[in-house]
Amino acid sequence: MFEQCPRRWRMRYVERLPDPPGDAALAGSFAHRVLELLMQRPPQQRTVEAAKAIAREEWPKVEADEDYRALGFDEAGEKQFRWKAWKAIEGLWVLEDPKGVEVRATEQDIEALLGGVPFRGIVDRLDQESDGLVVTDYKSGKAPSARFRRGRLDQVLLYAAAVTEATGEMPVHARLLYLGQQPVGIKVTQDELDGVVEKLGKTWSDINTACAADEFEPRTGPLCGWCPYVKRCPEGSSEVASRQARRDAEAAAFNDFEE
Repeated sequence: MFEQCPRRWRMRYVERLPDPPGDAALAGSFAHRVLELLMQRPPQQRTVEAAKAIAREEWPKVEADEDYRALGFDEAGEKQFRWKAWKAIEGLWVLEDPKGVEVRATEQDIEALLGGVPFRGIVDRLDQESDGLVVTDYKSGKAPSARFRRGRLDQVLLYAAAVTEATGEMPVHARLLYLGQQPVGIKVTQDELDGVVEKLGKTWSDINTACAADEFEPRTGPLCGWCPYVKRCPEGSSEVASRQARRDAEAAAFNDFEE
């Protein structure tokens, strides 16, 4: 978040303004929970039917969640939400046969000092394969295009670095499972780990510099339209307004052409 926009980071983590998750994030969290419980079962019990049963058992917790209630779904909206979450869950079978996965741990809490930076992460799965340990993380959002895949892997590489530091065992592979779409993975090497730890150190240094000076410049762009704090940010509000004006002008030009 800091790399995307220091101003948003300040509002979220210094001012601690609320940043409630949207329906996509909540559906993803529900899917993660169901898959976590599914993969804790013996291999032969990891079936679609078992996942459905777990989803039914866990659903009342979602309904009771304040963030979910704040979405204000009507009956049709709730049905669409549940369908979106289920499609993510069911999407695991598009990528792998859960019965064939040797799971060492799920929701593994890892803490380590990486290049002098205190790091904590919760790894969705640690899998044991024939050549070693694999860090696996579920994603319910849209899979990135080839241009952006490498950047998305920094998260699981940092998990791999933390696992290495905390346990002394370096994973051989790290991967993101974009549920229902495709896996995106990378071979873990010391060079890759050194690279992401160095990047983490730079971001940590930038955060401390910004905090010391109390200067958090905004980085405006398309994401301003999805920022929960945009109304508190003059630069972000201006960015959203100018983009909307351009869209309106393009639409008007197209209508004139049609006429």
